[in-house]
Amino acid sequence: MDKKYITTIGLEIHAELKTNTKMFCACKNDTEEKKPNVNICPVCTGHPGTLPVINKEAVRKVLLVGKALGGTLADFTEFDRKNYFYPDIPKGYQISQYKYPLVSGGSLNGVAITRVHLEEDTAKSSHDTGDFSLVDFNRSGVPLMELVTEPVIHSAKEASDFAKELQLLLQYLGAGDANLEKGEMRVEANISVSDTDKFGTKVEVKNLNSFKAVEKAIEYEVNRHISLLEKGEKVIQETRGWDENKEATFSQRLKENSHDYRYFPDPDLPKLKLSQIDEFSGESLKKELPELPWQRRERYVTEYALKPEEAEIYVGSPVWKRFFEEVLKFVSEDKSLVKLSSNYITSDLIGLSKDLLKTEGDTFLSLTAKVSPKSFSQLIKMVAKKDISSRGAKDILAFMYASGGDPEVIAKEKDLIQKSDEGTIKILVEKVLASNEKAIAEYKAGKASALQFLIGQGMKESKGSANPEILKKLFLEKLV
Repeated sequence: MDKKYITTIGLEIHAELKTNTKMFCACKNDTEEKKPNVNICPVCTGHPGTLPVINKEAVRKVLLVGKALGGTLADFTEFDRKNYFYPDIPKGYQISQYKYPLVSGGSLNGVAITRVHLEEDTAKSSHDTGDFSLVDFNRSGVPLMELVTEPVIHSAKEASDFAKELQLLLQYLGAGDANLEKGEMRVEANISVSDTDKFGTKVEVKNLNSFKAVEKAIEYEVNRHISLLEKGEKVIQETRGWDENKEATFSQRLKENSHDYRYFPDPDLPKLKLSQIDEFSGESLKKELPELPWQRRERYVTEYALKPEEAEIYVGSPVWKRFFEEVLKFVSEDKSLVKLSSNYITSDLIGLSKDLLKTEGDTFLSLTAKVSPKSFSQLIKMVAKKDISSRGAKDILAFMYASGGDPEVIAKEKDLIQKSDEGTIKILVEKVLASNEKAIAEYKAGKASALQFLIGQGMKESKGSANPEILKKLFLEKLV
């Protein structure tokens, strides 16, 4: 990216909230529903004369997000009508919040946040049916949280990292699943490029539905702005979409300003004084907060001395987070056991289970039906006590994953209990040396790796059951 240009990015992120019912009616909030127009009623389809009712749980979830972000929770708040026409908003306006959002300020991943407010989602339009469009109102009225950052982001990666951290936060709080592929979280980026310390013309790229798309769309748009500026042309303030196939943005419409929406307070909904609701107090919400993603990262690294990349695996994956926490119940008294456990999870068990974790359903139950945290911990303790070698542990884990079973029983059945008897291992060493004259000559000529080759051959000959330390000792004695 050209150093003389300053890129400034602000994000607007919408996330559907996980509630039983929609934002202003009693219809089921079910993102998995495939049949169109079944979870609908006169309220969420905008019939005249209907009255909306505020979903208390949706308000609580947004306040909980605000508390986790360190934002200021509103005392007074109200809902507004955001007026614009589109077929997917049946009332001709969207109920949102404008002047009095639920949350102001806060930060995440070092990025300052402007506001977090609550609104209703739109219906879902389909345009791939021919010369007409279809509208599914199942999503219409689903509680939708909108978070707006300050324009303080300066790279595509920083923007993507922020969106990933917000997704994790929503999942940890139980506020929403925030699955981008399902449209449960949508990212919009406001991008400006300038060669001065003032903002350039802002362009919005809407509905980015993957973290990769966030990065690629921002990078494309920044390069487009620079190209226009280099040619002496102007950047037009507009809204653009992202074409995944062409990996390019395209113009959709000129960008509206807030006055274009003619916001005014919704006359059908009461104004809220949140301090009058005990469960919405800062203290009550604070007690509800679980361990947050950044707190868990810090605990894993500082308390258990895990590598940051290992900690990230457990923080970012609900399955591995749960598995690792269950393993900790059996090994946490010894930090060396914790590190050893993490090593075998990240280098072996994740590799064995990669296909399983792509399947639908409760993947944690599927995983633990094959390798339970208790039996896995037993295996780790066998490695630590040198009952089995590292090679033997890998083989036993593979047997456990394929067929289940107790690691100690498998070790005995497969003759993988580590042998430390020098007499037995000496016979093995002599056998390996007799058939590897080239390696012997290379070692004596100063090639240190030849010794590792011989030890490997010894481990292979013993099917992983020989103690590698004794193997090394006996090889060195013979090679003098």
